[in-house]
Order: sequence, then structure tokens, then C-alpha cells
Amino acid sequence: MKLRQLAYWAVIVGLSLPAWAGEQPGVISGFVRSASGMPQMGAMVEIARSTSQSWTVFTDGSGFYYASGLLPGFYSIRVSAASFLPALREKVGLRAGTSIHLNITLNTLLDSVHVAPRHNANDQDDWKWTLRSAANRPILRFDDPAAPAEQADHDLKTSVSFVAGSTAEGYGSGSDMSTAFSVERSIFSASRVGVSGNVGYGDGLPSAVLRALYTHREADGFGPSLAITMRRFAPSDPNLHDAALQALALNAGEDFSMADVVELKFGSELQAIQFLGHVTAFRPYGSLDVHASPNTVVQYAFTTSRPNAWADQGFDSTPADLSGTDPRLSVSNFTTRVENARHQELSVSRRIGANSLQLAAFQDRVANTALLGAGEVTAVGGFLLPDLYSGTFTYTGGNLDTDGLRLVLERKFCSDLTGTLDFAFGGALDLAQPDVQLQDARQWIATTRHQALAAKFSGTIHRTHTRWIASYRWVNGTPLTPVDMFNSSPGRSDPFLNLFIRQPMPAMGFAHMDAIIDLRNLLAQGYVPVVGVDGQTVYLVQAARSVRGGLAITF
Repeated sequence: MKLRQLAYWAVIVGLSLPAWAGEQPGVISGFVRSASGMPQMGAMVEIARSTSQSWTVFTDGSGFYYASGLLPGFYSIRVSAASFLPALREKVGLRAGTSIHLNITLNTLLDSVHVAPRHNANDQDDWKWTLRSAANRPILRFDDPAAPAEQADHDLKTSVSFVAGSTAEGYGSGSDMSTAFSVERSIFSASRVGVSGNVGYGDGLPSAVLRALYTHREADGFGPSLAITMRRFAPSDPNLHDAALQALALNAGEDFSMADVVELKFGSELQAIQFLGHVTAFRPYGSLDVHASPNTVVQYAFTTSRPNAWADQGFDSTPADLSGTDPRLSVSNFTTRVENARHQELSVSRRIGANSLQLAAFQDRVANTALLGAGEVTAVGGFLLPDLYSGTFTYTGGNLDTDGLRLVLERKFCSDLTGTLDFAFGGALDLAQPDVQLQDARQWIATTRHQALAAKFSGTIHRTHTRWIASYRWVNGTPLTPVDMFNSSPGRSDPFLNLFIRQPMPAMGFAHMDAIIDLRNLLAQGYVPVVGVDGQTVYLVQAARSVRGGLAITF
């Protein structure tokens, strides 16, 4: 009889426990520190459950904050303090009767000129402000307006850069420390040969790129080119069974003109990739320019690779770049997926005095789109590639199939200031269902139409010879890929707010040195939250927020 009563009460308690637990409040707490690990007293922590429910607490002398009595649900946490940039964590899931310990790191713009500090995995923000010199792009031809004119005529050109930190551009973007170099020499007056590379080392992700280049230019500036690029990236992620990415690419190109009216450029790159198997890729490209008049050009362009994002920042080439070099890879069910693209474009450009106009129609076809994600992931499940150091990852987003229009207006206000407006209308990949599981997100990704408007200004400060570029690119909605991602016009800019500065340093006699700072997506916009495999919130983004800075030395 007693056993029957005991079983009866056990059933009653078991049935009432879920209802009782569902109303139990939870706790969110943690520490707020600076990038150097210093506790921040008096930092304001705003915790919002919806537009109508919010709580505000402040950190104590040890930087600790504590918020109790929180009902189950998803919360957004914003931390702000004097002299620091705000930090935001969205879609933090709180279960009934549980406690979440969430540490926040605050950063300042001045952190960009120091080597990024080492943190424990539990002390990192979702979005890392990293230090990486833009000079890790080996510079074969460095024509700086502040340099003597005769520098461009040297037969031998060399450059070297020392890089600390990591980019936030997904899998394979580089190590925490690296050294880049390039050597180029002219032969037979009209030809040049060069060797360049980038070697990564340190506690991050070992990687290396080595490239040999040959170009021949006639008096009219046209001619053939040939390049061989070898790349190796050895991840330290045990989930990938220490599989190394190895790629060998052979690139051959030719460009010439006919009667100063027609310019034809074409070539191709053959890639052999070894990563969780063997994959090959063939990437042709070409363009045909017809000069209808001295001020009007009609162009047809075809490409199978995304454009070089650094061309508009004064770098002539990026032969040994780690973060911008193909192949763009992702995985699905532990199978390598290579992004395959096809972009066609027909444009008309016309110069009217100090103004230039371009109207273009384009068509994009991208298979196995490699999407960028941000946030710490501790389990991959065979469907994403994490970059453990930068806190980003690469995710297979399916196929993009779209066409669109572009209108660009460029005006040269003076010799030291140029402005552009760029409007684009076309398709981009979008997440139709919010707050989904990351492993299920692909089935909710589809091509939708969006509009994008960008303003970009660039110039040189005459007294200091400082070169700068500032841009902001707005897009309606929150797509996962940029609108018009193959745009290589003068109006091209990265998503959201960006700032690039290159400052020549005092001459050293035997070399020319520049200080460089590059800020991407400064306001951390366009982050689309999804739920990771381990239950933590991660983000799919067009461009991850990052800060890079460093020195480039050209001999």
C-alpha cells in the first residue's frame, strides 16, 4: 500500500514539475574586461528580452555583473563603457531555472595598433577585433605618390612585411603570425620575373603560399603572363583529423589591343585541390572593351572568381595573399565543396568632364556558395569549416542564381579627392526562417531580391601624403551575401562602414615604409543569428567586423 502511495505522489510531482520549472527565473552574469584583460568597473550592461522588456545593471570593482529574475527566452545584451566601443550579443538563449555565465571583452580603436592579445576561449567576444597588416599582400609594384619618381624604374624591387593577428574572412584566412615577402626583377627590358610568398607560424593555423610569376609587356603595355601558385593550410582542429588543405594553381593570361579601339583580355586558371579528397577546378576569365569614342567604353566581361577586394586600395597585385586567394571551400557531410561561379556583365561607361558614369547589367550563377560565419563553434558535425583563431567559419550556402543592374557615378572633385555613388539591384542569398539551427539553415536559404546603395570617398592629404578610403554600403534587409558580389567598378566597396588609411613614414634611405590601418564593418552590421551545434548563438554575415594594422617595407 505504501509503495502504491509513493508511486502515486511521484507521478503527481513528475507531472507538475515541468509547469513549475517553466516559470522559474534564470540568471545571466559574467565579467566585462578590456582587450588587455583589465576589469571594467561601472560598465553599463543592458539586457533586453523584447522592445518592451529590458534590464540595466552595472559592473562592480572586479568587472562582474549579475542579472537575476529573468524569464526564459532569448535576450540581447549590450555592454558600453567610456572610451570603449560597444559590444553586442544577440539571441542569448536562457532556459527556465538556469544560469548563463557570459564574459564580454570591450575594445577601443587604439587596440588596432597593438598586437592582438591572447585570450582564453571563455573570455572572447563573438566578434573579435583582430590585428592584421594589410601589407601581408605582397606588393610587386608599389607606386606611391610620395616616393621619388625614379623608384618605379628600378630593375629589382623587393618588399617584406611582418603580420600579427588573423583576418575574419572564414576558413583558411591565415595564421596568427606570418611573414610576407616578394622579389621582382626585370629581364630583357620588356619582361619581369618574380617570386613571392607568405609563411604563417605561431600558435594559430600554420599556412604558406608561394608564387612564381612571369610577365612580358610590349611598348603598348600589353602581353602574356604566367603564374604558378602553391598553397598549404594545416588546420589544428581535431574534428578535421588534421587534414591539410593543399592547392596548386596554374594561371595563364594574355591581353592585347587592336587599333587602339578594341582591348581583349583573356586567360584561365587550373586548380588542383587536396582536402578531404581530390578536387580540380577550371576557372576561365576574359573581357572585351570597345572604345566607341574617346570618352565612351562598352565592355563585356566574363569571370569565374570573385574580384580582388584590394585593387581599389592601391595594391597592384596580391600574388601570395592567404585570405583572398582561391579556392573558396566549404564542406557538407564531410565532403569538400568548391565554390564555382560564373559572372557575365555588359556595361557602358562614359566620361563627362570631371564625372564618370557606368550602367551595367549582370548575371550571376554561383554553386556551393561559401558563406561566412562568426562566433565560436565547438562542434562541426561535418558541415562547416571553423577558423579557430579568428572565431569565424565557412558554411555551404547552396546556389545563387540571379541577374541585376548597377549604376555608378564617380566625380573627381580635385586631384586629392574622389567620390563615387554605387546603386545595385539584384539577388542575394537570404535566410527565410530566423533562429534556425545552423545544421538546418541551408534548407531555409534562398535567393531574394535586394537593393544596395554605397557611397565611397578616397583621397590624399597633401601635406602628410596620407592616402585614405572611407565607404558605407547599405542594403535593405539582412542578406547573407553581398548584392552584386562581382562588382569590380570604381564604385565597389565592402558591406557597411569601412575605413582604410595608408600613411608613409619618414624615409629610411634604403627603404620606403608605410603604416596601414584597415577597418571592416566597423559597426558590426548584418549579423544574422542562428543556433550552433552546441546550443550557442553564432552568426552568418556578409562581412565580419575586423581591424587590421601594421607596417609594409619596400626596398
